[in-house]
Amino acid sequence: MTRREDAAGGAPRAAVAAASRMAHRIPPRASARLQRLDLMLVAAMLVITGSYALGYRLDWRQEQGLGLGPAAEEEEESMGVEVPAPAVAAAPAPDGQGVVVALPPAAGPVPPPALAPAPGPAQAEMAPAAASAWTQNAEQSAWDRMTADLGRIAARHPGRVSIVLQDLRTGRSWSYHPDDLFPSASLIKVPVMVAVFYKISAGELSLRDRIMLRRPVRVGGSGSLKWRPDGTRLTVEDLLIHMINESDNTATAMLIDALGLGYVQSQFQRMGLLYTGIYPEGMSIKGGRVTHENYTTAREMAMLLEKIYRGAAVDKYSSSVMLDILKKPKAVPSRLAKGLPAGWEIAHKTGLLRLACHDSAIFFTPQGDYAMTVLTGQNRSYQAAKDFISRLGHVTFRYYTGAERLARRNHRLRQPASRSAS
Repeated sequence: MTRREDAAGGAPRAAVAAASRMAHRIPPRASARLQRLDLMLVAAMLVITGSYALGYRLDWRQEQGLGLGPAAEEEEESMGVEVPAPAVAAAPAPDGQGVVVALPPAAGPVPPPALAPAPGPAQAEMAPAAASAWTQNAEQSAWDRMTADLGRIAARHPGRVSIVLQDLRTGRSWSYHPDDLFPSASLIKVPVMVAVFYKISAGELSLRDRIMLRRPVRVGGSGSLKWRPDGTRLTVEDLLIHMINESDNTATAMLIDALGLGYVQSQFQRMGLLYTGIYPEGMSIKGGRVTHENYTTAREMAMLLEKIYRGAAVDKYSSSVMLDILKKPKAVPSRLAKGLPAGWEIAHKTGLLRLACHDSAIFFTPQGDYAMTVLTGQNRSYQAAKDFISRLGHVTFRYYTGAERLARRNHRLRQPASRSAS
């Protein structure tokens, strides 16, 4: 190595040596301060680097104290503000103290608030809809009061009671012990009539066919045919009318004899009757107990009458003829037919035998049709049972005549709304 090279390389070594000597000469307190400054600088650089990594930018020119930076806008959007506020600009105050927010100049006089648009067809329909909802609530409340009255009256009756009530328009129904078994008495004649029409629909019988009255089928009790002489010939239609309208026992016996008891029994299940049966002993008119009673339930009798009403018994034609027969007025209105309001019709069949007193009916009213079946048993007297059934019927009369008045009032309430809508 030359002397010149030794001189050139020795200069840095000399500077390092000089700096080392100077560092040894720095007092301990000053050295500690320098270390703290180094740490602060490193921490500052870490903060700046971390803020950039997290997406925050330190804008040293941003005005302080405005609260209108990007963070404020993001919060406003997250709060669901749909219409942004007018743009604002920040300007220094004239006296240099703080910042003044300058609003945009007014574009002119403030326009008056817009008037609400006229109600459209949808709004005009709200009044009838509200009236309809009120009507439904009022009808349900009236129905609940009526059925509560029926339940209280039935509970106070000294004998056995079974009731089924069906509104054939709305589908509402109410029942009281609907599946209890009762002696059917003359209600059995309704399914016998349906069995006759099954025979007619099969082409094996006609309404105009004539059947001869013979002594073996002559039966006492209700009806006038028992007084007719032997050999009298009556059409099937005449016998059906006598059986339902007069509850004629002889007419019933003549029809069962023509069809055969086995055939009649086989048709009951076809009608949907599971608990209702017919037996020779049950057709007896004696007052005491019998070996095989003809039993039925209020639910099954109500079901059968509803099938006739809706044209579902045998076929529509047969149901129509049967309904007309059931509608024929009886000699003396009794039980559910007693006190029938003007303009109403009733199609019903009564029964009275062995302390049982019944009525199964369909009512045709201006406000809507309904069905009611009342079975009673173990009665103290037949007249008291008849009056009891009439009382139950009158409770429903009040409801349906009241519902008619309610409908008329609702019609008057809807008329002003309809005029305003037009």
